[in-house]
Amino acid sequence: MPDALPLRAELLLDQEAPEALGQDLVAALEGLGVRTARVRRAVDHRGAGDLPWLVLASLPLQAFLSGLGAEAVRDAYVSFKGVVRRGAGRTAAGDGAPRPLVLQDARSGLSIVLEPDLPAEAYEQLLGIDLAEFHVGPLHYDRQLGRWRSELDEAAG
Repeated sequence: MPDALPLRAELLLDQEAPEALGQDLVAALEGLGVRTARVRRAVDHRGAGDLPWLVLASLPLQAFLSGLGAEAVRDAYVSFKGVVRRGAGRTAAGDGAPRPLVLQDARSGLSIVLEPDLPAEAYEQLLGIDLAEFHVGPLHYDRQLGRWRSELDEAAG
């Protein structure tokens, strides 16, 4: 990560997210040079179209992803992926569906959905992704096409 200005993140935990998950994610992000400014709990009322996330992390995404490519942070990145897998694998009460961790750009609002069982190539592609190519999110990893994409961007042309 750049030494000049530390990246800052805000975490919003769903009511069902265990406290330990928030603590693990804060530690994993700190290992990657990201300071967590605030950790809060979400209010329980969401609209029908809202993404059912377990943790929402808001931070300067392009700087975060660019910094992950450095060899010095590879071990910390492995730790971060482990937290994503453990946390996102948890299910909402009663519905059985995995709930993702979502990274959201603090400036543009563009979001990236990190599902619990993403293949290694998804994470590798994420390191080199240029967020300026996308205008509307969320970005999901398309396993069939083997790439990150925004269906809303594609629909808009």
